[in-house]
Amino acid sequence: MGNMDGKAVEELSATECHQWYKKFMTECPSGQLTLHEFKQFFSLKNLSPSSNEYIEQMFETFDFNKDGYIDFMEYVAALSLVLKGKVEQKLKWYFKLYDVDGNGCIDRDELLNIIKAIRTINPCQEIMSAEEFTDMVFNKIDINGDGELSLEEFMEGVQKDEVLLDILTRSLDLKHIIEMIQNNGKNPAVKASG
Repeated sequence: MGNMDGKAVEELSATECHQWYKKFMTECPSGQLTLHEFKQFFSLKNLSPSSNEYIEQMFETFDFNKDGYIDFMEYVAALSLVLKGKVEQKLKWYFKLYDVDGNGCIDRDELLNIIKAIRTINPCQEIMSAEEFTDMVFNKIDINGDGELSLEEFMEGVQKDEVLLDILTRSLDLKHIIEMIQNNGKNPAVKASG
């Protein structure tokens, strides 16, 4: 199982855990979700190359023990983080997601490509383009002006700026995916005609 301390599971109700376990084992009887199954699980098909990279990066951040699979504990920990995580926890996860090359810093291209991919998969009603948003992030929180954001710059800068925090939180709001899990793969926003 994933290398988790169990706190994430304790934060969820028994009903939520049961629903998620049932869905997980129905979709993934082996108990280990591969990247391909992860995409199927969330009905992600015909993705652009940048969106596909984003999904792969998301999968890797949820694969806490880096064994190439997401097991049930990792799955629950990921859902718990997305749904119930504290701001600091979410920001650390966002940073890992944006740091595509894993060098400990986010550069403009990494952030821009991830923001574009996120908006493809999870369209939000933002006034700013992905380019404008990326420029705003770097103008506001790249304190030393080196064109890269360290974890410290990212954490401090976003927490001090309500606008950035709000936009990032909304862009990575995965509640619609959680609702699909709870509704057995059906989009709850789509009402049956009758």
